[in-house]
Amino acid sequence: MALNLLHSNDNKGEYPNSWYAATANTLAPFASLSGDIRADVCIIGAGYTGLSTALHLAEAGMRVVLLEAHRVGFGASGRNGGQLGSGQRLDQEGLEALMGDPEAQKLWKLGEDAKDLVKDLIKRHSIDCDLKPGVAWTGSSASEVAHLHEYGAHLQNHYGYGELEILDQNTCHQLCPSPDYKGGFLDHGAAHLHPLNYALGLARAAATAGAEIFEQSEVLQIDPGTEVKVSTASGCVRADHLVLACNGYLGGLNSQVASRVMPINNFIAATEPLGEDADKVLTRDVAIADSKFVVNYFRLSADKRLLFGGGESYGYKFPSNIDAVVRKPMTQIFPHLRDVKVDYTWGGTLGITMRRMPYLARLGTNVLSASGYSGHGVGTASHAGQLMALAIQGQSEGFDTMSRVPAPAFPGGPRMRSPLLVLAMTWYALRDRLGV
Repeated sequence: MALNLLHSNDNKGEYPNSWYAATANTLAPFASLSGDIRADVCIIGAGYTGLSTALHLAEAGMRVVLLEAHRVGFGASGRNGGQLGSGQRLDQEGLEALMGDPEAQKLWKLGEDAKDLVKDLIKRHSIDCDLKPGVAWTGSSASEVAHLHEYGAHLQNHYGYGELEILDQNTCHQLCPSPDYKGGFLDHGAAHLHPLNYALGLARAAATAGAEIFEQSEVLQIDPGTEVKVSTASGCVRADHLVLACNGYLGGLNSQVASRVMPINNFIAATEPLGEDADKVLTRDVAIADSKFVVNYFRLSADKRLLFGGGESYGYKFPSNIDAVVRKPMTQIFPHLRDVKVDYTWGGTLGITMRRMPYLARLGTNVLSASGYSGHGVGTASHAGQLMALAIQGQSEGFDTMSRVPAPAFPGGPRMRSPLLVLAMTWYALRDRLGV
């Protein structure tokens, strides 16, 4: 039985005590499902994937029912680092080696389409989510910086990507005065945003377009068939098509997906407002992601807090002291913040895959699934929703391209995948600390 994390770390129907939830553009709760209902498409999970699917299908005139166990944007979609990155989660050199150049070119284009889609959705639906351009990738050693510079040149030369500003040690420190970082590049085509407000904006747009959204409606059983039956504790949906958009919260709803998408936890701290000292962290309103295996990622909030994500935690229960987990890497990057006051800490569950590429799949003639965004979900999940909506309408080229990426199952199935990941992450984290 796959582990169900819906109730492991959070209170039923409540957002976590995050800075995002504290600054959310309030959306009135949606009712729970009650009784039987008929739809063209039933979607399970109201994160970016499900909300985007619902929005695009509703705009196409289909009757859509979206079921969410807690609240819209409750999971990773409302808790993440808010970075809208370029390309795919696996870099283009990795995709070229895995898939060959023609497919890698298609996947780069789809990654750029994903970024454009998010920006367009925000503009078209007037979503107030603090969208700002710029994400920098930084290296902590000369070899990491050299690799980033070589990769930047590769994107410019092979993909015609002209949005990169190369950072040497001096320009990197001018941007981010951390003693740990030695250089990298700043991607002006990437962006960052308030992730929960983006999710709430998508929900508002989907509901306006006619999608029926039901919160606190956990799916307990799926009965496949020409007409799929999806059951909750107080009702059921019968539909011609089913979309699984559950990511790290899939539980036991589908074993094929569960064997390929593993839930892991990540943690973020929001400091007190830094005021004029914010320039000691970042001198420009961009986001940072570093090249460590256990990635640190951070940016300043609109009120000048440092939103810092990182830290290691093994096991599915959140640690009792998230502050200590996140403060350790935060003070490695910014020693001067050792005693800074932290006002909010929270954890979230995301889905990763063996290849760090999303798993898009047809699970039956009328069942589609997309998940496993591996920390690259703001754009990719939004785009996956659009691609599934198009596939349901008979236009499956983009979905098929993404689904051709090999997605091996984790060795040993659900029981062994977590211990193996702990071993791998412990080894890579040790390498990070030793500077290997």
